[in-house]
Amino acid sequence: MTSPGYDQARVERRRREHERQAVVFGVLIAFLAVCGIFALAVYSGAISSPFNRPFTTVGVSEQKTYPVPCLPPVKGQPDGALPTAYTDTRVRLLNASGEQGLASAHETVLADRGFVIVGTPGNVPTPLQESELRFGKKGIVQAYTLAAQFPKMRMVLDDRRDSVIDLLIGENFDPPLDVEDVELAADQPLRNAEGCVSVDEITPEERIKPAKEDESDEVQPAK
Repeated sequence: MTSPGYDQARVERRRREHERQAVVFGVLIAFLAVCGIFALAVYSGAISSPFNRPFTTVGVSEQKTYPVPCLPPVKGQPDGALPTAYTDTRVRLLNASGEQGLASAHETVLADRGFVIVGTPGNVPTPLQESELRFGKKGIVQAYTLAAQFPKMRMVLDDRRDSVIDLLIGENFDPPLDVEDVELAADQPLRNAEGCVSVDEITPEERIKPAKEDESDEVQPAK
């Protein structure tokens, strides 16, 4: 037979255990309630999520910021350069995303509009997050004409000698705008990009070549 003191100690121990359990469950319930309120506030837009940084694929490089060249002055066009005819704009499509089929999809849309697709020679060595145009000094007006087909487009001056434009299709690419949304008119001068820099003040980047391209593959200027 147990002593009254032992029984009392056991009762007190059970009481303390129940109190601890009540405290733990109370804290958990309060925590879940706070999480629920926070999730509802984020979903409704009342507050911003602290986890809204975009996810990127491992191996996709951070793209540096390049100066965008201003449009060159054109003799006989005091208001600025007019868009080039699509049929006079030659484009090479390069996959910079690793996702198959993107070059072909862009080729279909741009070729239907009259752009001359001179090739889809393969992937660039390093994937990119955003699409960008790469072009030389002879292709600035053509690059502006092509950039107008997209909601936004990075533009990079490189050291090529011809007027061909390289469209590097990045992982987070924007598809071309619908034709009716392209703000171009053959008789209306192009507008300089905001914050553009005179081409003479820019050191051109080295041209990016596809992984399977060699020096002999460079497109020659049209005669």
